Amino acid sequence: MENEALTEQQFEKLADQELRSLERALDALDGLEVDLSSGILTIEFPDGLKYVVNSHRAARQIWMAAERSAWHFDFMREGSRWVASKNGDELRSTLGAVISRKVGAPVQLDGEAG
Repeated sequence: MENEALTEQQFEKLADQELRSLERALDALDGLEVDLSSGILTIEFPDGLKYVVNSHRAARQIWMAAERSAWHFDFMREGSRWVASKNGDELRSTLGAVISRKVGAPVQLDGEAG
């Protein structure tokens, strides 16, 4: 797997950049409470439901929990993106899709981290 080649410092930097980029993109959406603290991005909806995206240092993955499901994303150097090892889902498109379903409107989170 690609993430095994990352040092802990590389992983921390890449995961932090991605989570901060997602935080900025989600802050632009009306009706969501977004909080990033200690590598945990919490997205709260007006009805109190929460989705969580977090950095998991030991596995060198970004984990996401939403809609009673969980994803584990590995960093792929080719394309500089986070991809779920189980099914090939990409972090940004997956998070955008689950938020879209929840809010009933299209949400796109494409773009570069940084």
